[in-house]
Amino acid sequence: MKDEPKNHNIAAVFLEVAKRQGSAIAVVEKARRGYRRSSFAELDRLRGEFAGRLRGAGIGPGDRVMLMVRPSLDFIALTFALFSIGAVIILIDPGMGYRNLLRCIESVRPDILVAIPRGILFSRLFRRPFASLRKRISVGSSLLAPSLSSLPPAEEKEVFMAGPEELAAVIFTTGSTGPPKGVRYSHGIFHAQLELIEQYYRIGPEEVDQPAFPLFALFSTALGARAVLPDMDPSHPAKVDPKKFIRTLTDEGVTYSFGSPAIWNVVSRYCRLKQIRLPVKKILMAGAPVSGELVARVASIMPEDGEIHTPYGATEALPVVSIEGREIVRDCWSLTGQGKGVCVGRALPGIVLRVIRPIDGILQKWDQAEVLATGEIGEIVVKGPVVTSAYENDEEETALAKISDEAGFWHRMGDMGYLDEQGRLWFCGRKAHVVHTETGPMYTICCEAIFNLHPRVARSALVGLGEPGRQHPVIVVEVEGICDEEELFVELRRLAERNSLTRVIDTFLLHPSFPVDIRHNAKIFREKLAVWAEKQLRKQKK
Repeated sequence: MKDEPKNHNIAAVFLEVAKRQGSAIAVVEKARRGYRRSSFAELDRLRGEFAGRLRGAGIGPGDRVMLMVRPSLDFIALTFALFSIGAVIILIDPGMGYRNLLRCIESVRPDILVAIPRGILFSRLFRRPFASLRKRISVGSSLLAPSLSSLPPAEEKEVFMAGPEELAAVIFTTGSTGPPKGVRYSHGIFHAQLELIEQYYRIGPEEVDQPAFPLFALFSTALGARAVLPDMDPSHPAKVDPKKFIRTLTDEGVTYSFGSPAIWNVVSRYCRLKQIRLPVKKILMAGAPVSGELVARVASIMPEDGEIHTPYGATEALPVVSIEGREIVRDCWSLTGQGKGVCVGRALPGIVLRVIRPIDGILQKWDQAEVLATGEIGEIVVKGPVVTSAYENDEEETALAKISDEAGFWHRMGDMGYLDEQGRLWFCGRKAHVVHTETGPMYTICCEAIFNLHPRVARSALVGLGEPGRQHPVIVVEVEGICDEEELFVELRRLAERNSLTRVIDTFLLHPSFPVDIRHNAKIFREKLAVWAEKQLRKQKK
């Protein structure tokens, strides 16, 4: 007798969990008065209701549904409902700016829009990018589209049977080094991510999670954990109100939380100021390099047996590498300050990691790649079950990012780094941000760490001006408070002279507030800083 085929649909996983968890609380969200708490049974009932109404509206397997709904119980239920009927969900960060947002929408050609009234209005005002739509459905009352609650439900059906390669979603990158790209997520990728989070980070029904990135609430509930939705704007994490964020952490006894370093920087500073200790036993920080100073500060407001993890990955491959905070502080952070890069850890189970000689352009076959020795800086490539296979409607970018081998393919992370003798990966910066001088390449993360040691420097950014191969390196700094610019630059020059990596840097500029990515508020847009720096230096010469 043959084994029944496995359903890789994350909605099927949630259904099994909902049956077991029943009356246990699944989602907590802010209400007008206090909090609204919904059980797994209630979340599943809402998922089933939404799935029926969407089916009744003629939406089914393969339909591309753009979801523009704020983080909420409805968002989680709708996502599981769309997976249940086999629709392909399109998720785009609304904070990426109108130009990028409209370009992304047009590129992915959605069939259906399910959105809050403001999103429906947006689609009517900007018609061309939404020209592919055949239907709009409003989550809430709107004069421009029928509401979801008014749609007659169809008969309930089994959850869509999804194979591992079946397309589940298109999720867009942050666009930190170019236009955002739509990443094709199969049901198998989601399933592999779920298993990795459950097994490696030990997330299960006993956890209470506060995910600062909305999509991670799906993983929490699918693993039987309670998801506490923070009272914040997820598109501007650095502007989080620490009082509100901490209130839900303490009121709900949150044990686990995932967020960008920008959030934990604000929250930990507030906690230290107010002498607050959090109940959270496990914190994941990702989205940008995490400093040892931040890790130590966050650890000081957690229980003594608390864990901090800093997973490394990208929208195209997440997570692939991880390291625990104690190892960062004990073994790695002092080396970062010497210009060795940021240690992001060891490959996670099932992930194969290599560093190859960087090459611009396409690498069609793995035998064209040159694997570098331990300690040599090169381009980071990965393969494994959480690594996505393609970009949506973008064959050129897919060809640039993937390398075929006999057993599948490798993904080029677009990052530079090296492996140490312990098999740990050290991140040195984005490939697109390498400054190519006459004396050789300079890596952003390695060089910036030298200047970040200065007590007045909040962060720094290395940019290159001029033609690659003859670029002039410039350090742009953002400072804490007010300082004497001339005195600061004298001190930064002294720091530069003490390290062979930075000795050639003699130009420094002060910037009021670095441009950063929307999703994590932590990735620096160095391309924009380079343009700004060039203008500033032109002004100084006049």
